[in-house]
Amino acid sequence: MATLLESNTKDEERDGRLGVQMSFLDHLDELRRRIIRSVVFVTVIFLGCWFVSDYIYNFLAVPVQRALAEAQRRKIELAGMTGQETFLPLSSVKEGDTGRYIFAEETKLGASVIPMGAAVQAKLARDAQGQLGLFTDEALYAGNIVIPKGVRLPIDLNAKQDALPGIDDKLIVTTAMEPFSLYVKVSLYTAIALAVPFLLWQIWAFVAPGLYPHERAYVTPFIGLSTISFVLGAAFAYYILFPPAARYLLGLGQDFRLLLKADDYFDFIILVMLAMGVVFQMPAITYVLSRIGIVNARFLIRVWKTALVVILVAAAVLSPTSDIPNMMLFAAPMFVLYVVSIFIAWMFGKKRVKE
Repeated sequence: MATLLESNTKDEERDGRLGVQMSFLDHLDELRRRIIRSVVFVTVIFLGCWFVSDYIYNFLAVPVQRALAEAQRRKIELAGMTGQETFLPLSSVKEGDTGRYIFAEETKLGASVIPMGAAVQAKLARDAQGQLGLFTDEALYAGNIVIPKGVRLPIDLNAKQDALPGIDDKLIVTTAMEPFSLYVKVSLYTAIALAVPFLLWQIWAFVAPGLYPHERAYVTPFIGLSTISFVLGAAFAYYILFPPAARYLLGLGQDFRLLLKADDYFDFIILVMLAMGVVFQMPAITYVLSRIGIVNARFLIRVWKTALVVILVAAAVLSPTSDIPNMMLFAAPMFVLYVVSIFIAWMFGKKRVKE
């Protein structure tokens, strides 16, 4: 504890030497310290993320799995004898109702493996503990194994209609080492994302000696605003930007058998999420620059045409498709952020003067 306090005291003393010009070697030594601390911090978080890497993988794979399942389904209008037939969620089935249960994917049930597409008569009933479930209502012959009547089927009665897996909705790997390297990559990028506040603090601490004391007081709002902006940007990419782009791209491949490599997909979605997280830093960076006095609202309004071109180019690079709607879906939040940045510069901007 004493060592940590001494280290912080030394850092404060070093940051306070505004009147003394640091040499080139001093700058390199300071940069080395900040890099080492950042690497150690990211490594510790990486080790923690490794133990939950499968959950992280499943979370990131949801958008493309849904789009892949949707692209491979045949879309046929529901029509019946009376014209009143309609789809109902499984939660609407009443206790005692029976019907044919179809396995949507290959399932290991006890000691047997049930192939995808197999069907069995099922009944909604309660077990010995009074829990409601879907059970086989007849014997099922799977190879040389007989699955008796009354076996619970692996299904969630409260699942949404679009939450069920589709045909071949899983990503593929082509080498034995690819799953391991994929989990390492997912854990590493997650660790970097979680370490954003600490990394921003290290960046700020590196540039702080070149600022005035009152300017260094902006570190807390900068780190807080930057962290929130990064999370919002990554969430915006995951929930808003990527699903329609994935549906559009995979929809073009309905005439083909779609086999997506997991490694390629994760490289892409992680790049998009990190890129949008960086893009959403625009208000936070504007806040600091305007408080220091480097930019102001008048300057941002004057260069709006140049900013518009830069935003369109960035949207074209980040967008996974070349069509205008998807590109504008990426460009729209950048326009909004630029307008927000103008208001932030107008509210907080001031001339840079010595304290």
